[in-house]
Amino acid sequence: MADSPDIIGSLADLSAAYSAILCDVWGVVHNGERHFPAAALALATAREAKIPVVLITNSPRRSADVVAQMNAIGVPSAAYDRIVTSGDVTRDLIIEGPRKIFHIGADRDFTLYDGLDVELVEEFEASGVVCTGLFDDEVEKPEDYADLLRRLRARNLPFICANPDIVVERGERMIWCAGALARDYAQLGGRTLIAGKPYAPVYDVAMKEIADLLGRAVERSDVLAIGDGMMTDIKGAADNGFDVLYVSGGIHARDYGDPLRPDPARLIAFLERHGYRPVAIIPRLQ
Repeated sequence: MADSPDIIGSLADLSAAYSAILCDVWGVVHNGERHFPAAALALATAREAKIPVVLITNSPRRSADVVAQMNAIGVPSAAYDRIVTSGDVTRDLIIEGPRKIFHIGADRDFTLYDGLDVELVEEFEASGVVCTGLFDDEVEKPEDYADLLRRLRARNLPFICANPDIVVERGERMIWCAGALARDYAQLGGRTLIAGKPYAPVYDVAMKEIADLLGRAVERSDVLAIGDGMMTDIKGAADNGFDVLYVSGGIHARDYGDPLRPDPARLIAFLERHGYRPVAIIPRLQ
């Protein structure tokens, strides 16, 4: 790749050129079990320089639930101004969809439906499906859902995916997400509806939050996105008009060697393979 992106050592090397930051959460700010202090400090430093930080996550939960989770693992509130979740924007899809819903996912995600005029029903009664993840993501795999997805597809039920991620790292473990089931349902010819990254609705809401924080609208070219997921964060930034800082030590780190010292040739080949060009690369946000 000609004129390949620089590998930088600090967010401060870039942040002054932008009016605001949109930052991914899982894999950048924390790994589901512990937070990354250097990332939190880098974001807090940007905020001290009057650059607002909006966290943008594919979590299927509502923003208040994600804040509670981050508090529990020590993410300091000084690291961000606002948070927008896939769960938040998915509620609009649920409102527009069928009233009788079959829920696929953990019971902890039921707050997604709070205040909505929907009824959670058994599979055979449902007019639509909402998937927040696997029922037990510590032990199950997407192939365990093959028969269920075929039955749902046979009835042509719309499938709302509240978390477009395929996998995330929880600590040192790889955990399958709702996006894997949505992928498999689409491969069966089923209709999927998704509002999180890389799709526009979650970015539209995030831009409204930025405008509110700044007291004025800004161009997307004035906003720096940060993320580690190629098909969510990086594709989403590219498709929606944002410059993006790629955190190479996240979900794809195994593709190019040591997470903190990636092999430059393998890293550039990886980016070429996916066809995206971040403005810069940083092994871990700091």
